[in-house]
Amino acid sequence: MSTTPQPFGRTLNPEPVSVSRRAEILADPGFGLYFTDHMVTIRWTADGGWQEPGVVPYGPLSLDPATMVLHYGQEIFEGLKVYRQPDGSVASFRPDRNAARFRGSAARLAMAELPDELFLASLRELVSVDHEWVPPAGGEESLYLRPFMLATEVGLGVRPSAEYLYALIASPVGPYFSGGIKPVDVWLSTEYTRAAAGGTGTAKCGGNYAASLLPQAQGAAHGCAQVAYLDAEERTWVDEMGSNNLFFVFGSGSQTEVVTPELTGSILAGVTRDALLVLAKELGCQVTERRISGSEWLEGAAEGRITEVFGSGTAAVVSPIGRVKHAGGEVVMGDGQPGPVTRQLRGLLTDIQRGLRPDTHHWMYPLA
Repeated sequence: MSTTPQPFGRTLNPEPVSVSRRAEILADPGFGLYFTDHMVTIRWTADGGWQEPGVVPYGPLSLDPATMVLHYGQEIFEGLKVYRQPDGSVASFRPDRNAARFRGSAARLAMAELPDELFLASLRELVSVDHEWVPPAGGEESLYLRPFMLATEVGLGVRPSAEYLYALIASPVGPYFSGGIKPVDVWLSTEYTRAAAGGTGTAKCGGNYAASLLPQAQGAAHGCAQVAYLDAEERTWVDEMGSNNLFFVFGSGSQTEVVTPELTGSILAGVTRDALLVLAKELGCQVTERRISGSEWLEGAAEGRITEVFGSGTAAVVSPIGRVKHAGGEVVMGDGQPGPVTRQLRGLLTDIQRGLRPDTHHWMYPLA
């Protein structure tokens, strides 16, 4: 099996999007609607290891009907953003954390583990070819990267695949909140759970998200944009939302405490979550990772002890929560608007990501 990193091949797209059309897309990209001219693919086999790394034209994948991923769900992915810096360079936010989490997800699903250096190299290779797709500095637009891997062996035996395909695609995206930060309503689900300790909650795999679509529809029926889950064992402790980690702000001023559910084995270790814990301490907040029950959330907000609640993730960075709805009613978070801690944390982090504030933690990784 080859262990020596191979150089990336490069096959340019013979029919790239025109300059004028690309400008139109970048002016109003939406989220996940358009894709760049190229993608990265790397194959793995049990006999040959990682091989054939290359940048190729963006296009469909061809899969046999008996391809294992279609039957047994061996599939993982990541999500990260690339930002144009004021000097014209391009950088990503903590991609080394995404690389490590990608390996962890692969291990949990008995898949081949892509070396961190190969993961990071794939980002550099794609961005070097499609750098003109990175939106200009100064706004909230960015280039969203989606690395993913799937089992490609053909066969119906129930066992780990002997072949995998790693791929990386990119999509220019606009601001998650058009017209400013808007609080969202959240449905607190007591009927469904997201993950159990020992399950796949700590892995970023498609099955977790597929399982969230039904409760997401239930939440939408109640006018909610997100769903928050309780733990699977006791149905008591707040877990996380379908695509966000959760933060609770207690008190105000010098008595402010920022609380987030501890990583108990069912919660995804968010890259943004980790950064916000660091920044909250720098704001002078007491920072606590502990279990928080659904009843403490509802009662604390109703009594004014919980003054702000927000979610964190790559897409929105920080997503303020205005109300939480549940089978027994609803409770407003604070005054229903983004609070000062929510705004400060979001401002600090987005300024670092866009090169508007010194990167004292060395979180930004140059790509081009």
